[in-house]
Amino acid sequence: MAFGANKKKQALQEQLLTDIYQLQDEWMQVKSVLEKSVDPSIEGEYELKVAEAKYFFLLREARRLHLNAHG
Repeated sequence: MAFGANKKKQALQEQLLTDIYQLQDEWMQVKSVLEKSVDPSIEGEYELKVAEAKYFFLLREARRLHLNAHG
């Protein structure tokens, strides 16, 4: 039973790390577009804040679980 729980925990941690990396890429991409924009839109600013909030939420969750990318 414990072995199955460890597999589930490991899968959850791997998915969390994958999601963190994806959200970081999304956040940086939106940030880059806005920085290059002559007249950034309100929607773009909103999208940036949402992407940033999602990223930092998952980062805090990983810290709470004492998870790091190096194992």
